[in-house]
Amino acid sequence: MTATIMPTYARLPVSFERGEGSWLWDTEGKTYLDGLGGIAVCVLGHAHPGVADTLARQGATLVHTSNLYGVPAQEALAGTLIRLSGMTNVFFGNSGAEANETAFKIARLYGHNRDIEAGEIIVTEGSFHGRTLGALSATGSSKVHAGFHPLVSGFVRVPFGDLDAVKAHSSRSTVVAVLVEPIQGEGGIVMPPNDYLVGLRELCDQNQWLMILDEVQTGIGRTGEWFAWQHSGARPDVMTLAKGLANGIPIGACLAHGVAAKTLVPGNHGSTFGGSPLACSVAQTVLSTIEEEQLLCRATELGDRVMSQLKQGLADNDRIVDVRGQGLMIGIEMSVECAELVGMALERGLLINVTAGRVIRLLPALNMTDDDADELVTRLLSVIRAFHNR
Repeated sequence: MTATIMPTYARLPVSFERGEGSWLWDTEGKTYLDGLGGIAVCVLGHAHPGVADTLARQGATLVHTSNLYGVPAQEALAGTLIRLSGMTNVFFGNSGAEANETAFKIARLYGHNRDIEAGEIIVTEGSFHGRTLGALSATGSSKVHAGFHPLVSGFVRVPFGDLDAVKAHSSRSTVVAVLVEPIQGEGGIVMPPNDYLVGLRELCDQNQWLMILDEVQTGIGRTGEWFAWQHSGARPDVMTLAKGLANGIPIGACLAHGVAAKTLVPGNHGSTFGGSPLACSVAQTVLSTIEEEQLLCRATELGDRVMSQLKQGLADNDRIVDVRGQGLMIGIEMSVECAELVGMALERGLLINVTAGRVIRLLPALNMTDDDADELVTRLLSVIRAFHNR
């Protein structure tokens, strides 16, 4: 990396020039199996022909006009998302952080409309909601907060997965919403109790709170359903999406239902680039492909296949705390810090990630082949054994 790029990333010593499916080629011609999918973004893998065709066709037709005018591709995508989710309407932005900022504004304005002038949102420890100042303030990580105080006020923090901790704030008259991830991604693939989302839905209904779900990482089929909340049926009032929605083209979406869908009005919010014809056309192709190729079922099958093989292959490794996940959102927790595994895997032609210091995170494409899934497990087991033997 040259000095002309701000040093905001500790980049790995590799640059890629092309990809196909679950494989990438670097500038030296070496191949890599992608177990990270651009951090849950490339749900259809690399250079997917349907995505490429849509990019070429839309790029040659119309890329941008702004939200001062009607955008047919945006309206079509909103209709598909509403059909798949049962929500009411959508605001389109450019990222997960921007989608979450939209959700915060809905919650604040919802509170204001109920004469709650300093509305608060209950958030959780270990969460991650983005890098903008509002999203950063909602995030439950002191490491992410460091150096950016004073943070945005109005967030009340509780332990993740603890319904009693949320219920304890029922008498707090300033609370207007609860924000959680159905599964914590950056926090270490942390799974809540099975009744967690249903319990949150009940608490929100009882207290007139908005239930906001950050599905930026868990959405778009990652867990084997379109949205992770669909495993329990606990539909939120507000849901945020991004990452896999357009397979790498920047887009974010904030979906609302019920009173939340009626909260924002002209002048309350906007985005110059949000919901462009290009981004929305690609996102529509992604959703159509997932439906046509039945990739929700595929994510479940592949996730079960990979986790079963990992559990079997790591059964005798005393440094493994847990292998967990849902669909193709998989974490392998170790008892020791293991960030160096990322570099070791890179040397062996495998892309993985370590989050929360001790959790190997896998987020591969939903259409990964059986052979590639088996190869991912083989290479990862080899890397973990090498790390264990050091």
